[in-house]
Amino acid sequence: MNNYLKLAIVMLVASCGGGGGSFKAPRDLDNACAITSERPAYLRAMRDTQRRWGIPIAVQMAAIHQESKFIGDARTPHQYALGIIPIGRQSSAFGYSQALDGTWEEYLTETGKRRARRDDIRDATDFMGWYMHGSTQRLGISKQDAASQYLAYHEGRTGFANGSYRAKTWLMAVAGRVQARAEMYQVQLISCGRA
Repeated sequence: MNNYLKLAIVMLVASCGGGGGSFKAPRDLDNACAITSERPAYLRAMRDTQRRWGIPIAVQMAAIHQESKFIGDARTPHQYALGIIPIGRQSSAFGYSQALDGTWEEYLTETGKRRARRDDIRDATDFMGWYMHGSTQRLGISKQDAASQYLAYHEGRTGFANGSYRAKTWLMAVAGRVQARAEMYQVQLISCGRA
C-alpha cells in the first residue's frame, strides 16, 4: 500500500508541471500571469530562450498564442477535395510554434539539437528564439517588434524582405493583434514580477 501511495504522488506531481507533454491550452489565455502560474515550465522555457536569444518573453508568448493557442500538439486543419475527400493537411506546421518541417530541420541542423521536439515547450520556444534572432540579424527587425517578427515568421524571411505581407490585409491585421497581445502580456508580466 505504501508503494502505491508513493507511485500515486509521483504521478500526480509529474502531471502538474505543465511541461513538454501538456498539450491542452492553459485556462486563461488573456492573462500572462495566469498562464505562467498554471504552467511554470512555460515561464522557465521562455526565460531560457530570452537569455539565449534575446527575445522578450511577451513576444514569445504572443507569437505562440497566435500560432497554437499554447496547444502543444496543434496541427493545421485537413484539406478536402470536392469538400469530402481528405487530401492531407494545409501544411506541415506542428506544435506550439507551428514550425514547418523544413524550417525545423534547419533549426535541428544549425543548433545540433537532434532530439528536440516541436511538442515540447522548451524546444518550441528555443526554436522561436532562434528564428527571431535570425530575423534580427538578417533583416534588422527589433527583437521587441512583435508585429514585424511575426510577419517574418509567417511569411519567411525572403517573403518579409520582398514585402509579400503588404498584399495580405488579413495578415497585417493578425500582426497588429500579435503586437497588441505582446504589449498586454508585457504589462501583465511586469505587474506579477515575471517580465
